[in-house]
Amino acid sequence: MWKTLIQIVKVGLPAEAPPVLPAADAGEARRIEAEVLAVLGRALTIREVDAGSCNGCELEVHAVNNVYYNLEGYGIKFVASPRHADMLLVTGPGARNMAVALKRTYDATPAPKLVLAVGDCTRDGGIFGETYASAGGVGGIVPVDRFVSGCPPEPIEILRGILAAVKAGQQRRDV
Repeated sequence: MWKTLIQIVKVGLPAEAPPVLPAADAGEARRIEAEVLAVLGRALTIREVDAGSCNGCELEVHAVNNVYYNLEGYGIKFVASPRHADMLLVTGPGARNMAVALKRTYDATPAPKLVLAVGDCTRDGGIFGETYASAGGVGGIVPVDRFVSGCPPEPIEILRGILAAVKAGQQRRDV
């Protein structure tokens, strides 16, 4: 063990440099997060549901939650239970064997409910289309407030989609 510790002291901990986020994207991310909280006035909790996707969108959702975008620092966080969620973030074409689970998750979410569908698959089934196994989009299973296009969409587009869904929900409540 001492040999390893001495080597660490001599060499240091090798790691690659973190990627540099373009200044425009970093500023845009902070502006979007601040605007979401200005509209809400509190934290936003999101329950993410994979309705049969290829996991490309999930990787981008994880990127939104990493240290570069720092959602939790702005009060936006992911929760494990739909009962604690303000918004559902859905990915995938809406697999038929996920339809009941997605509908139950939607029903368990307290009102007012916001649904953000991320990825091209959520709109029309994308490369999966409408088949015996795919509903051809989650809009036929649960009502969707906003769609985020892309296969998969970039993290900044997901942030913009969150902001648009929150604003749409706020306008709906104001009417």
